[in-house]
Amino acid sequence: MCGIFSYCSFLKEKSRKEVLEILCSGLARQEYRGYDSAGLCVDGDKPGTVVFFKEVGKVAGLRKKIATSALNVDKTFVSQVSIAHTRWATHGPPSERNCHPIRSDPNSDFVVVHNGIVTNSAELRLVLEKRGYKFETETDTEAVAILTKYVYDSHHDKELTFTGLVKAVLKELEGSFAFVFRSRHYPNEVVTARRGSPLLIGVKTDKKLKVDFVDVEFAGQDNSDVSTLQPNSPNALLAVPSANPKVLRTQSRAFMSEDGLPQPIEFFIASDAAAIVEHTKRVLYLEDDDIAHIAEGELHIHRMRRKEEGSQTPSQIAATRTIETLELEIAAIMKGKFDTFMQKEIYEQPESVVNTMRGRVNFDANIITLGGLRAYLPIMRRCRRMVFIACGTSYHSCLATRAIFEELTEIPVGVELASDFLDRKTPIFRDDVVVFLSQSGETADTILALRYCMERGALCVGVVNTVGSTLSRETHCGVHINAGPEVGVASTKVCNAYTSQYVALLMIALQLSEDRISFAERRNQIIDGLHALPAQIKKVLELDSQIQQLAATVSENKSLLLMGRGYQYATCLEGALKIKEISYMHSEGILAGELKHGPLALVDENMPVIIIMTQDSLYPKVQSAFAQITARKAQPIVLCNEGDMGIPAGVKTIRVPKTVDCLQGLLNIIPLQILSYHLAVKNGCDVDFPRNLYAPIFVSTSPSKSNPLFLVPSLSLQSKFSSWTGTLV
Repeated sequence: MCGIFSYCSFLKEKSRKEVLEILCSGLARQEYRGYDSAGLCVDGDKPGTVVFFKEVGKVAGLRKKIATSALNVDKTFVSQVSIAHTRWATHGPPSERNCHPIRSDPNSDFVVVHNGIVTNSAELRLVLEKRGYKFETETDTEAVAILTKYVYDSHHDKELTFTGLVKAVLKELEGSFAFVFRSRHYPNEVVTARRGSPLLIGVKTDKKLKVDFVDVEFAGQDNSDVSTLQPNSPNALLAVPSANPKVLRTQSRAFMSEDGLPQPIEFFIASDAAAIVEHTKRVLYLEDDDIAHIAEGELHIHRMRRKEEGSQTPSQIAATRTIETLELEIAAIMKGKFDTFMQKEIYEQPESVVNTMRGRVNFDANIITLGGLRAYLPIMRRCRRMVFIACGTSYHSCLATRAIFEELTEIPVGVELASDFLDRKTPIFRDDVVVFLSQSGETADTILALRYCMERGALCVGVVNTVGSTLSRETHCGVHINAGPEVGVASTKVCNAYTSQYVALLMIALQLSEDRISFAERRNQIIDGLHALPAQIKKVLELDSQIQQLAATVSENKSLLLMGRGYQYATCLEGALKIKEISYMHSEGILAGELKHGPLALVDENMPVIIIMTQDSLYPKVQSAFAQITARKAQPIVLCNEGDMGIPAGVKTIRVPKTVDCLQGLLNIIPLQILSYHLAVKNGCDVDFPRNLYAPIFVSTSPSKSNPLFLVPSLSLQSKFSSWTGTLV
């Protein structure tokens, strides 16, 4: 993992130089995900050959390596298949050897790129080594590549399609993944598949597509339940898929020309729409267990039949995949006048907040309209409790708005970290409403929690930024936050998403309470505050130079404490998270009410402290905390409201405009974002690509049924292979 990109062209003449530039650009657009190495492969000079380029480090280094190579970049191709990948090490350290694309053998019979984790890769590796196959890398992906070769070698005399081959391989894999396969045995063909990791396909043609969908082809039951590794007899190897499966739909109608002749077409496969938007806005999102086959200018989508689908018929699963039009603009993923994406995204927050509210808030009538929730509002108002589930920054936005939800709806609200929620197997009931937050909509633990809650009959609501994401498709209803594409890892879009998620949650609370007359005045006060919010954010951004000077003094320390209370506790947690992940400086968010129960022991004249003392109902209690830390010779930086005369003279302050108490956190977080940025720059950190961090999470942190480090083949695999491998352990 972490970013897949593939380019396939048919009857579209392209030079190798153009192909390489498309691949490198596609990888660069996905750099925000975080990665430690990058690689790609393109067609060689001779038919069936492949040329690899791999580099540890940035995509820029990969470009340099290509530029200094002796490869003939002027060679042209009428049709070609090429794949590329940015890797975040999970199995084996960052190295050129472990870098994707991964080949099955020195002849590169099969080449694979992969996101996610194959949790039974160690078992597969042991089995394949017993069959005499040699491994070159430490990756779990190589087990898949070699297994593909093993299946092909076992049945090369049979009429085995590329799709059938990949289906046979996927049946033996456990875990969460997205794959792209290419092979010299199937020239100019590519097969891609996903299970739990996002993948989309962009389509670019000179002519308009005949229809805006692609049919899903469902194989008949005759081969769908056959285990690939199950021998039919003591001497058998693998069960070969049927050469002529019963197919319910067979046409790739979207790509048929009016005159019946093949038409030039380009396909772009990627983990993220940001990698595709500069080439085309026509995209198709794959669902879990979809297998897409691209060959001769056509795209066919097949589907694996899994146990979870039970006796469902194809018509009950979804018979088409819609070709959608991206709303994303190329300018949204460019730096523009800013030095970094993070800086750009911090300064875009006034606009992102407006985008979140656009068309949803009528400031003249003080009315909130969230179309995605309208049909479910009665159920939400009658629920027994609400549970918010998220990870990281999204979790903090839930904490920040919990109090206003409870105040306006008078419904108990719980906030859960997705991984901990799953670990505890938390009880969920049919009369619960569960709200899931994720910027990407692909966070693995959050998706697992969603499926857990769906099984228990709860109403599931999604709050996401990415249209077409898993979370947006699998929830009953939801709200799109319209924060724009994520480009900086730590982000900001995670910060930008923080402010937009905050606003989106506030709007949900306001709409849920619109039938309560007793809260009308409070609601109107909050809506008026939302109206003034963009201008106030712009005013806070003017503090940049002052905060830069404060960063110069704070950067000399190794730790930083942030203290707040009430609505500002979540602000402290989010600010501490930003500082530690961007500048690598230890920081901790502390609830001021718990100061005397341990954290006060850390406070002395050498410990930098930021205390949030904006004026709300808890202001006197925070003043008490301020007195406690100054009594221990601390010299805190006070984040307070403009015009607050209660701050002692000589104390360093960051003054922000005053707004409604439940909105104040939206203004208070921005100085902390700016501080984290300047601390990172001061310390020489790459703010857009912090170490050991990636944005959308494709690998679950929760326990799985298989252990990726387990070195003994499972009993099922032992039994399948025992007839021809003897005792494996």
